[in-house]
Amino acid sequence: MSKYQAVHELESATLHFARWWVVGIALTLGASCGGPAASTETSGASAESSGEAEASEASSGAGDESTGDGSGESTATSGAQSESSSGGGGLATSSDAATGSVETTGGDATSQASSLSDESEATSGGEASGEDSSGGSVQTCSPGSTLVPGETNRMVDVGGVMRSYILHVPDSYTGETPVPMVLDFHGLGGSGMQQRGSSGMAALSDSEGFVIAWPDGIDNAWNVGPCCTQSRDVDDLGFARAMVEQASEEGCVDRQRVYATGFSMGGGMSYHLACNAADIFAAIAPHGFDLAEETSPECAPSRPISVLSIRGTNDTVVPYGGGQGSGGRFTFLGAEGTLARWVELNACTGDPTVDGATALHTECAEGVEAGLHTLEGGGHASGPGSVTWGFLQRHALP
Repeated sequence: MSKYQAVHELESATLHFARWWVVGIALTLGASCGGPAASTETSGASAESSGEAEASEASSGAGDESTGDGSGESTATSGAQSESSSGGGGLATSSDAATGSVETTGGDATSQASSLSDESEATSGGEASGEDSSGGSVQTCSPGSTLVPGETNRMVDVGGVMRSYILHVPDSYTGETPVPMVLDFHGLGGSGMQQRGSSGMAALSDSEGFVIAWPDGIDNAWNVGPCCTQSRDVDDLGFARAMVEQASEEGCVDRQRVYATGFSMGGGMSYHLACNAADIFAAIAPHGFDLAEETSPECAPSRPISVLSIRGTNDTVVPYGGGQGSGGRFTFLGAEGTLARWVELNACTGDPTVDGATALHTECAEGVEAGLHTLEGGGHASGPGSVTWGFLQRHALP
């Protein structure tokens, strides 16, 4: 053997030994770090480990990079090598150098596209709220609604006194979309059932999709200050709030669109709510009643509130022109005097817009309205329910 041949064979043996020494070191380091072994494919030889493969590297020089941070995000890029790291356990990646695709499986990691959709957040409770594109609050519904379409007789505790009312839920109610609510109060000596049959609001509830309640007054009356229950301690304001709260807890009521209406003394109760519960009620539409000299000075709504009075010119119980009512309990401001008072309370300016039987002030504080719908020749009776709902539905709490 020549000197040069000996040197050549020595160099070949050295290179062969060095190659396997490097592979051995790599396997030893992988095992000592607790990670899976690496598999490297070359054009002439291959090394294979018995452990789970986490990353493979092709000798062509093209590869993919996949990273998992525990939230399951996977990102594919082109590059010279394939590298994998994970903040969550059990993540395994396989790369295809020819296509550049990356598939991620195992553990709690998931594959995610580079263009991510907006996250959504669910909250617990009777109501959930989000934000619309204009930045305003949008009420949504939680899945726990127990209200179902139909009509039920219900009770609610108001300061230890059980109060009764009829609740009607329209056929269209699903519990998935917030719906408006209307409280419809009966006249003196009446009942919730009687008001249900005479106001015309029941059919509108079904056709327009709002929840409606017909309450029963103690002594068949309402406590609106100086009149008309036998006891001045009856808490009808609390009763109104409790009905809204109970329906809202059990179903999906749009709390920005809660309204009050009623006939005669029930109209007086609507005014009482506007004066004392404008934080709950967005608008009112009373029939056959006016503000009175005995109560008007004390009316101080917490905010401007939309009001439409529906009045008959031949009403002899609550005179259209004002003065003492037939029962002698109130001295009324009259239909036009009541409108003037609401124009003052709502800081309205300018002349009203007249459209048929309706005179409406629209230039009022916070965008509310104050109006009077006059029924020529009408007596002491409810006006059209369509006028009531047509006005109420336009208004919501700010």
